[in-house]
Amino acid sequence: MNTRRIANLDVAPIGLGAMPLSIYERPDEAEAVRVIHAALDAGMTLIDTADIYCPGPDDLGHNERLIARALRERSSNERVLVATKGGLEHHRDGSFPFNAAPEHLERACEASLRALGVECIDLYQLHAPDPAVPFAESIGVLDKLRRAGKVRHIGLSNVSLRQLVEAEALVPVVSVQNCLSPHDREDFTCGVLAHCEARGIAYIAYGPVCGRLGKARIAANQPLCRVGERHGASPFQVALAWLLARSPVVIPIPGARRIRTALDSAAAMHLRLDAQDMAELNAAFPTP
Repeated sequence: MNTRRIANLDVAPIGLGAMPLSIYERPDEAEAVRVIHAALDAGMTLIDTADIYCPGPDDLGHNERLIARALRERSSNERVLVATKGGLEHHRDGSFPFNAAPEHLERACEASLRALGVECIDLYQLHAPDPAVPFAESIGVLDKLRRAGKVRHIGLSNVSLRQLVEAEALVPVVSVQNCLSPHDREDFTCGVLAHCEARGIAYIAYGPVCGRLGKARIAANQPLCRVGERHGASPFQVALAWLLARSPVVIPIPGARRIRTALDSAAAMHLRLDAQDMAELNAAFPTP
């Protein structure tokens, strides 16, 4: 299996988006641990999480603690990269307002360290720029955390090309996590993905099969289904394989709350699309 790079770390080309294991309709914790183990057993070596992935504001860090438990209970010594995020809050009304103020990010990072049970976070990502906080201040505190040895690498999420370039002038940025899927293709043309390719920055694609609410669009898409039939693959696997084939820096992180979903996503790592497949899919999902 080919690998992809995040900084100096090799990871499997598809990672696990762990959010569904801690929000609405989540499985019980024992089953959630089994889902994580199944994903790792199938070859995934990247898990993406965040402090706000939790049932409610009284349980911040739920997803991080769940991942820590799953890794403790796993016998394999294979290196797993855990990427978490800070910069949003989780309110009781279900909203997730921005808060990328330096003091909040420092507290959030400390809480994530405790939840994950580690002394240094592999990849700490700014969840989103905060319009109320100068971007340079948010980036500056991430660099402070890195220099203090609490964060190994810095990533960004939900950023524009301008913000990415601004951050790069201040700190080493190793990853960008933005939305990318067959139906969300803006980053193919806005310059973010091209910049990541030119700079060797990993592009972590969230929502690669359009998330819980959009999965029906993938399942019903005729080009995805036709290509899948030729390969004995699901339309979700084809969508993931198409993203992988579009760029060498893309690492999709599909979510899963069931073992079968995690295994279906992992199988896409072994699906090779040919020129006919790519021509058909590129025509169905043209660059905007």
